[in-house]
Amino acid sequence: MTDERDLPAGDFSSWLRGMQAAISGDAAADVPCGGCTACCTSSQFVHIDPDEGDTLAHIPTELLFPAPGRPRGHVLLGYDERGHCPMLVDGRCSIYQHRPRTCRAYDCRIFAAVGLDVDAEDEHKEEIARQARRWRFSFPADDDRRRHAAVRAAARSVRATSVTHLAVRAVEHYDEFLP
Repeated sequence: MTDERDLPAGDFSSWLRGMQAAISGDAAADVPCGGCTACCTSSQFVHIDPDEGDTLAHIPTELLFPAPGRPRGHVLLGYDERGHCPMLVDGRCSIYQHRPRTCRAYDCRIFAAVGLDVDAEDEHKEEIARQARRWRFSFPADDDRRRHAAVRAAARSVRATSVTHLAVRAVEHYDEFLP
């Protein structure tokens, strides 16, 4: 990706409600990717729960392996030698309608929302980091700014095992930081 122009991320409160629904599994994230495949080409493992039968039926079993530290039946979909998801074919997700819950919930705007850089020291995450830096939220109401400040305060206060986990936890717990 070479386009460095700002991308409209939408109004903050609407995005936040949608992201919370995606994290809780109530809805898929509605990300205006515009053909971007940074998340699919950044050497990420994709967790798949045992209850995702439709997804599992569309992924060859030889591409899956047990998820370390998780109960039996939880698996990971790895990536190929280039760091690409093996389900990415000709620049598109070959199982999009059947993609894992993890993919349905993924939204790189979360990093812009919380003000964190995505594992910038990891060269495989640089495309996601570049894309995340381009997002620009709008704040049509004072409430949008209050919620944004609360999400950023949560990101400074919650504990997590990775930048991604920290961003998700900040969105989950931001309301504890509202004035």
